[in-house]
Amino acid sequence: MSESGSGGCCRCCCSFIFTLGLTSLFMWLSLRTSNPKCSIEQFYLPALNRSLNQPNDTTLQFKLKLENTNKDKGVYYDDVNLTISEVPNGSHVIGSSVIPKFYQGHKKTAEKNGTAEIDKGVVSRAVSGNGKVVFRVDLVTKVRFKIIAWQTKRHKIKVGADVEVNDKGTKVNDKNIKLKSSSPRNTSYCVFLGVLLNFCVFVSLNF
Repeated sequence: MSESGSGGCCRCCCSFIFTLGLTSLFMWLSLRTSNPKCSIEQFYLPALNRSLNQPNDTTLQFKLKLENTNKDKGVYYDDVNLTISEVPNGSHVIGSSVIPKFYQGHKKTAEKNGTAEIDKGVVSRAVSGNGKVVFRVDLVTKVRFKIIAWQTKRHKIKVGADVEVNDKGTKVNDKNIKLKSSSPRNTSYCVFLGVLLNFCVFVSLNF
């Protein structure tokens, strides 16, 4: 085989590999999903509102905000389970609530109202003190992403945050409280992207 023929074959193979790499990258980017963003918009416990003087009203009222940031992917939520714990004893659950499963379109935001009965003993201690208390709110659910007519397998979402409540029975922070995951961020996609780009650059330099 001539040298020119060998070089042409090599360039053809490199071009094929380069194209295949770019195609894989674009497919991966189009299939990659982002978990919904979860936050607490409202949080109100009447028993802690000193102006009402209703210590027996221990029904917590809250509103969740769930945002699907994916541009072209819908989200199927399983039941959304919310637990409220006493801080600093995070293992002591003092209330819970369940939001029924639902579907959310791409780039859509859902606001879900809910209630939870809070342990009266915890409320009594807060009322007898300075009226302020900190709760731990944890959210657990599983979601499936809808990509065109195809659905992914279930992905578990577990997020939470501390919520400080004042003597008016509402959260201290006027802004939405973001529920965040305590798990380390998955950087495997960054590693994959870096390796693929380096490979493409290497191939292009050898044309």
